[in-house]
Amino acid sequence: MSAPALRVGILCETSGVMRRAFAALGHDATSVDLLPAEDGSNHHIVGDVRDYLDFGWDLLVVCHPPCTRLCNSGVRWLAEPPKNPPEDASAGEKTAWPSMARELKLAVMWRLLDQGADLFAACWKAPVARVAVENPVMHKHGRARLPADLPKPQIVQPWWFGEEAFKATGFYLRGLPALTATNRLTPPRKAIEPERHKAWSSIHRASPGPDRWKIRSRTFEGIAKACAAQWGGHASEELRKTA
Repeated sequence: MSAPALRVGILCETSGVMRRAFAALGHDATSVDLLPAEDGSNHHIVGDVRDYLDFGWDLLVVCHPPCTRLCNSGVRWLAEPPKNPPEDASAGEKTAWPSMARELKLAVMWRLLDQGADLFAACWKAPVARVAVENPVMHKHGRARLPADLPKPQIVQPWWFGEEAFKATGFYLRGLPALTATNRLTPPRKAIEPERHKAWSSIHRASPGPDRWKIRSRTFEGIAKACAAQWGGHASEELRKTA
């Protein structure tokens, strides 16, 4: 008996990279995000991902839950608010930001942290047997707001999967195996190959601008293909055994 196709939910994704990777292997993959799909796919739902957690998925992959507030790179704003208003602040807060007192700005930053943690926790607790939630390395304040059963993440790099890039990415896994490298490259050392190291660091060096978040959050195709092959294969085999 051949392994069955899966119904796969890809949440918090607009690029379609992860969705297409699963679809290429014959799975019924649908992405969900507040924004429309960049590729115009009709296998995309525009909406709040929390409304689609209980949607009959066999496998749920949450690609880019708003992680700015949870990851290490954002912890500094909890002690000293940013000069410019955060993108996820309300319209009124953005307007008032230049004249807002420091204490009020910090209160906004802590509230946004709570909201980001609530969304992450909702995805982790989704009523699905197999869940993967992506997030960069998390700071202690973010971790303290998340479920006690949240395991340590598996940290992977694009260069494990044939991509010439640095970007430490964490996958919090429930009911799924850790990813195995498929094409591990040798990363350049900054002291020996500064130009190659600079090129591999382009994600972190992305210039500020309206599309910076897209550049920094986009899933690498090598990682997406590994997720589809390994997690999809694992889930399909489990379903085949219970059919």
